[in-house]
Amino acid sequence: MLVPSTGLRAVDTVVAGILHDVVDDTCERLFSIEAEFGDDVARLVAGVSRLSYINQLLRRHRRINVNQSTLSHEEANNLRVMLLGMVDDPRVVLIKLADRLHNMRTIYALPLAKAQAVAQETLLVWCSLASRLGLWALKAELEDLCFAVLQPQIFRKLRADLASMWSPSNKGTCPRRISVKGSWSSMQGNDSVHEDEAPMHDEDITSIKDLLEAVVPFDILLDRRKRLNFLNNLAKSSEMEPKPKVVQDAGIALASLVVCEEALERELFISISYVPGMEVTLSSRLKSLYSIYSKMKRKDVGINKIYDARALRIVVGDKNGTLHGPAVQCCYSLLNIVHRLWTPIDGEFDDYIVNPKPSGYQSLHTAVQGPDASPLEVQIRTQRMHEYAEHGLAAHWLYKETGNDLPSISVLDESEIEESSYLPEDLDDQNSMDYESFQRYSSLKVGHPVLRVEGSNLLAAVIIKVDKEGRELLVAVSFGLAASEAVADRRSSFQIKRWEAYARLYKKVSDEWWCEPGHGDWCTCLEKYTLCRDGIYHKQDQFERLLPTFIQVIDLTDQEESEYWTVMSAVFEGKPVESIELRPNLDYVASSSIEASINRKVRLLRTMLQWEEKLRSESSFGRQDGGAKSRNHADSVVLGEVVIICWPHGDIMRLRTGSTAADAARRAGLEGKLVLVNGQLVLPSTELKDGDVVEVRS
Repeated sequence: MLVPSTGLRAVDTVVAGILHDVVDDTCERLFSIEAEFGDDVARLVAGVSRLSYINQLLRRHRRINVNQSTLSHEEANNLRVMLLGMVDDPRVVLIKLADRLHNMRTIYALPLAKAQAVAQETLLVWCSLASRLGLWALKAELEDLCFAVLQPQIFRKLRADLASMWSPSNKGTCPRRISVKGSWSSMQGNDSVHEDEAPMHDEDITSIKDLLEAVVPFDILLDRRKRLNFLNNLAKSSEMEPKPKVVQDAGIALASLVVCEEALERELFISISYVPGMEVTLSSRLKSLYSIYSKMKRKDVGINKIYDARALRIVVGDKNGTLHGPAVQCCYSLLNIVHRLWTPIDGEFDDYIVNPKPSGYQSLHTAVQGPDASPLEVQIRTQRMHEYAEHGLAAHWLYKETGNDLPSISVLDESEIEESSYLPEDLDDQNSMDYESFQRYSSLKVGHPVLRVEGSNLLAAVIIKVDKEGRELLVAVSFGLAASEAVADRRSSFQIKRWEAYARLYKKVSDEWWCEPGHGDWCTCLEKYTLCRDGIYHKQDQFERLLPTFIQVIDLTDQEESEYWTVMSAVFEGKPVESIELRPNLDYVASSSIEASINRKVRLLRTMLQWEEKLRSESSFGRQDGGAKSRNHADSVVLGEVVIICWPHGDIMRLRTGSTAADAARRAGLEGKLVLVNGQLVLPSTELKDGDVVEVRS
């Protein structure tokens, strides 16, 4: 599942995977592997052996010398950095991850204490490396295998709670809408989980195998045919010999995902409202129990408030970006389809297309009540957005795993609504809407740009009047100013022209003295919008009925806001917009040079994983084609530091790239002493490499 189905490099990877521990566990040597299978396989086996050696060395040191079987977060981070620096071919990491995955799937064979130590190390080190390389499904399985070993009671409880929520017997038992507000204290009873569970004893180890069996293999989650076969086999085996409840609960979770996927697929087939001719790809995933547990702790909520525990993703093809504008329109049309099929959950619609995250991530996120009346998240994005999210700056490994906490751009919580869902009296109830949203919207300015959304029609609009402390807005809509391209390229240089279009629309309304709903001409109209309980502004017609048409307020960064009002001022004064000098838009720069260099290495490795494809034009680190060039680039990457192990204390030391044995001795306070690197006496000028074991003889 991790390599292409054809190609010499893929074959070598599989062969090296089979042979990965032959050198360590038998009397065979690398030269015999090279003679039989070639130098590429031998290099891969040697790389995996080196990683395993360092890993075992440090684990043994913690257990024997410092009587500590667990990793501190600082030590885990240092170990990640060192292991990453030692790798020049990502296939080494793939093989090592596959090896660790197999070890975790069979970890019930180890003594309990050792199993827990390996699980904790896997969670802190190898899961992080898997996510940095974009191997999300593999990471999720590893997380749950570790979770089952480290906190088995909580694992079992979460699995049971989700199975209860997603069981077909629950269909139709929930009310029409789930309120966005709720009492946290009421959630912390039956729904919440805590860490104060009783420690597991040796007699419980027999159940570990059952818990591990309740973790769905990542390749089954990625392949629909395998999923169906897995469920069929589970049903047949259960008839012959009843499976443990935790395993049956895992089957219920997987079956619920299949039901959701098939229901949406049927709806897409019969619906004609999305843009014809656009290629739509549907996929699904289950959030790892460990991620669910972490989110519950972080947000202090019950499991019924984790709306993305299962999710569907729709990716709209855009012909390599040539049809990006129509693809964006298609995204909003698909959102309309999803909200007609399943009831949206109030306050759980995030429009990251209009208002991208600081990383540049764009997508529509909505949470709905699925076919079993339980929460389901749906993500909708174009192919360009998807590729950027997976491989560009928006990838989780850059802005989540590095420890650089980026601020989030707050967005409006929106959902599609039927007219019958709204009653006029709801509008005056402040408790029926998100109070934070109300506070934020109370500061809206006249002239602020917004986007009008009606199905797949996206139109530019500006605010003309703000009433009732932001609860009601009068908006001027330009029916001749389609906004799909502008939305698609939110952060592009095109936006200055876009600001000018909004400014000219506002000036036109001001010049004509239009000030009431219905005022306008053949291409401009003033409309009234009301802030509703779902946290968004919906159109109100002349009979004061609320319609599904809504506006999305465009969040402006400080720089964009300065630019926008500068353009607005120029338009009103009759000055040419081209004469305005604007500050350049600065890209995100990692706060740490070390992290930035590590991120470059990660990007290189991720690029090299696509060894059968040409490198995307925006990447400056990868190859043009073929594996040999990839390795050359890897050798030329400078991380800015080397990470070594100081023996016999087992400390991990970071030194600048190019540091020598003498530098290590000097750092250890033993300048001029003899230095051994990897057990061999070396000259003081010997340059150190990542993963070297350095001992200074005092």
